[in-house]
Amino acid sequence: MTESPSVRVLLVDDEELVRAGLRALVDGEQGIAVVGEAGDGAEAISRTKALSPDVVCMDVRMPNVDGIQATRVLTERHPDTKVLVLTTFENDDYVHEALQAGAQGFLLKRSAPDAVVSAILTVHQGDSLLYPDAVRRLVAAAAPAGPARPGLPMLSQREGDVLRLIARGCSNAEIAAELYVTIETVKTHVTSILGKLGVRDRVQAVIRAYETGFVPLD
Repeated sequence: MTESPSVRVLLVDDEELVRAGLRALVDGEQGIAVVGEAGDGAEAISRTKALSPDVVCMDVRMPNVDGIQATRVLTERHPDTKVLVLTTFENDDYVHEALQAGAQGFLLKRSAPDAVVSAILTVHQGDSLLYPDAVRRLVAAAAPAGPARPGLPMLSQREGDVLRLIARGCSNAEIAAELYVTIETVKTHVTSILGKLGVRDRVQAVIRAYETGFVPLD
């Protein structure tokens, strides 16, 4: 039986001790291989081009080129590479900007080792890593004063149901079970939702749902 290839990970943080700690946590665990490290966003961009990692674990607050700028570049140049943001505080304004830039989710640096491994595998498989309460707080903090923009009338009723479940942090499998449909049907709806909203991924779809009031912030 052929063994599945490891998920190739690039670690990006301006603190060498943080990178060393992450490498010790995940390298070789459950099919994960750390293929490189970078100390800032500029190095992350060049290392991604050279190494083609599957997942980039990206710190957001770094000198020179920060994680937001780097995430934006990686999303545009390497759409198959997933970005997982690392942050110290879940209400960091930088996290909201990184999600808008195309990150697939975020993870607290103090997370348990199994949570870090699970997060990497989750984004690699195409699911977004969403903490509904935290994302809601991030959007609420960044929302301008005044009434919300109109809802999302372009979505069908079933697509709306799927988007609401995504906003609750449900995976494709959980959505399929909730709506009594197949996972393939859920994937089709998700693809349609992203296309209609003009967004890159599930995280941005959820942010749009909150910003427009389609999913209430409170």
